[in-house]
Amino acid sequence: MPRARAEATDPTLPTPVAAAAARPLRASVSGLLRACHPVPAAAVTLLAAALAAAVGRGLSGAVLVAAAVGTGQLSVGWCNDRVDLGRDLVTGRRDKPLVCGAVRPAAVTASALTALLLCVPLSLAGGLLGGCAHLCGVAAAWAYDLRLKSTAVSWLPYALAFGLLPAFVTLGLPGAPWPPWWLTAAAALLGAGAHFANVLPDIEDDLATGVSGLPHRIGARVSAVVGGLLVLGSAAALVAGPPGRVPAYGWGLLAVTVAAVLLGALRPAGRSRIPFLATMAVAGADVVLLVVRGADLAGRA
Repeated sequence: MPRARAEATDPTLPTPVAAAAARPLRASVSGLLRACHPVPAAAVTLLAAALAAAVGRGLSGAVLVAAAVGTGQLSVGWCNDRVDLGRDLVTGRRDKPLVCGAVRPAAVTASALTALLLCVPLSLAGGLLGGCAHLCGVAAAWAYDLRLKSTAVSWLPYALAFGLLPAFVTLGLPGAPWPPWWLTAAAALLGAGAHFANVLPDIEDDLATGVSGLPHRIGARVSAVVGGLLVLGSAAALVAGPPGRVPAYGWGLLAVTVAAVLLGALRPAGRSRIPFLATMAVAGADVVLLVVRGADLAGRA
């Protein structure tokens, strides 16, 4: 039995509930914030807001998009940590707020449900069709947390959630236009790539606790390659999809993406979050390219 697992089941250690009860309010709030997966939640929210600005939603529209996406991301992050509590205890994940007792499980559950309830009216405030698109993406993310992460289609919720995000943004424009195909394809490929990159550091612990998504079934090394190719495909769709000549900074984005893919594929396996952070960095570069290129992201180019 691994040492981490033995420590996690040591009866002399305080339970997460008992430890959380002894924490002051400030520490509990800090633990709650850490349990929402703040880095990816903030990254996706900022990317959505930037995309909204790029398509001409204006300040109020960008703020509304950020609020809807932000609450959706919070609900998904808290749901993920609450559902994974049992597995995290078995593997001794002391970096998790719920495991170390920084926050009560009931508080995380209540926060996840509250954020989900807030996400519904915020999503629909920008339009019925766009709101439904976003809520479908949030539902896909919850389905991943609750069940699909342990199946061969574990990549699908990521592809759906990311792929529907441009539709949520553009459907809020006058006339409710759908996004161009290349933007949807780029977002979906990026989401699937993010899934592979996000899973890599935890593959061994996941397998030990019965989680067997697609990356777990094909192995860490192959997953790193597949994830990198998906991210590269996303950048290629974004660069080559829009009509007209590919600008110099488009080729630059492809070159940087290739370098990031090679770095992720060649580096030793481990717990590093670098592959996932690199994927988010590529996503940021994608949005910058969209803003710079401009030319009617709502599909009227």
